[in-house]
Amino acid sequence: MASIAHSNVVAEPQHPKGENKQKNEGRNRRVLKDIGNLVVKQVDPVANVPKRITRNHGCQMLANAQAAAEKNKKPNSDVGNLVAVTKVEQTKKPTEPEVIIISSDDEEEQKEKEVVKGGRKTREKVAVRGKNNKAFSAVLSARSKAACGFTHKPKDLVLVDDIDIADIANELEAVEYLDDIYKFYKLTEDDGRVHDYMPSQPDINIKMRSILFDWLIEVHRKFELMPETLYLTLNIVDRFLSMKAVPRRELQLVGISSMLMACKYEEIWAPEVNDFVCISDNAYVRENILIMEKTILSKLEWYLTVPTTYVFLVRYIKASTPSDKKIEDMVFFLAELSLMDYPLVISYCPSMIAASAVYAARCTLGRSPYWTETLEHYTGYYEEQLRDCAKLMVNFHSFAPESKLRAVYKKFSSLEHSAVALVTPTKNLLA
Repeated sequence: MASIAHSNVVAEPQHPKGENKQKNEGRNRRVLKDIGNLVVKQVDPVANVPKRITRNHGCQMLANAQAAAEKNKKPNSDVGNLVAVTKVEQTKKPTEPEVIIISSDDEEEQKEKEVVKGGRKTREKVAVRGKNNKAFSAVLSARSKAACGFTHKPKDLVLVDDIDIADIANELEAVEYLDDIYKFYKLTEDDGRVHDYMPSQPDINIKMRSILFDWLIEVHRKFELMPETLYLTLNIVDRFLSMKAVPRRELQLVGISSMLMACKYEEIWAPEVNDFVCISDNAYVRENILIMEKTILSKLEWYLTVPTTYVFLVRYIKASTPSDKKIEDMVFFLAELSLMDYPLVISYCPSMIAASAVYAARCTLGRSPYWTETLEHYTGYYEEQLRDCAKLMVNFHSFAPESKLRAVYKKFSSLEHSAVALVTPTKNLLA
């Protein structure tokens, strides 16, 4: 049908005009305007609309009226001039929109007016003040704060410190997005959380896992890697072991392959595969590490962007005001001791482990109060919710000097980390 219609359209100019009359009637039919098919005379919508009186047009009308009054030179020219001006003002029905100049709220906003003096147009700047004359920047800022709920803060937020106020000028901190980012972390932390997987591992046990983690912490320190790399490495190992049964002889291979992946993800200058071959005393060859790396990525479905304990530690340490190097080292010391313990990792989510480490560190170093409104606001946890996990961390601290797995204790006994491992554990949280 489409081809037939197309051929008719092309052939129309070849036929006489009379033969195409019947065909053209369908094209010339008037489009239906309403349900009754009534033809209403169309009215030009612009014809009856009066011309908008702009500033230049109004001044021109006023100048013409004054020129006409002077031309008549009647005694009552002043009265006529007044009447003409009044008529011009009456005809100017549409109110002229207010001119607002974008400026800071502290400066006086100015409004320009054109005044006709002696037949010449001059501009006068008039300072305008008032509640209704606000700058666009102030209006937009007020609307943004209202949309975000900042206009009426609850009374309980009065005692909460704004921990990001010092970083507002730093664009890399992304201060305006931090609250939303950590809300998203709290919502998605269960996706990367490790659950009890030892019953599905016939060839390895909890002690072997602790030995592997102790060795990985030592390797991480030897390579001088970023702390993000360590936490991601341990997370990858646990998640992979929860998905696949691993023989005992391949457990170390899983550890170094996981650290290789974490280094590629977090480090600027990642160690090479041969470095991991050497650090494992040539127990595996290069091909073994690469094959295991592919196996882990396949099992995890390339899902490496998970909120580990580290991302919460950084935020909660910042909320522990006033914060210094010693409190920061103590928090990381307790957190790494906790990641070595399998029952604690499967029992508590990463955000609670991080909050408990901050609470236990403040108790150990005697920071009063132990838990503040600011920490409660940014962590989302009350002090009572953290006591059980914090008690476990303090117990790990007390047993660390006698433990056979001493990588964490040795690391935080150095002056580089403020020797926080040598601090006496707090008695308030000892079981």
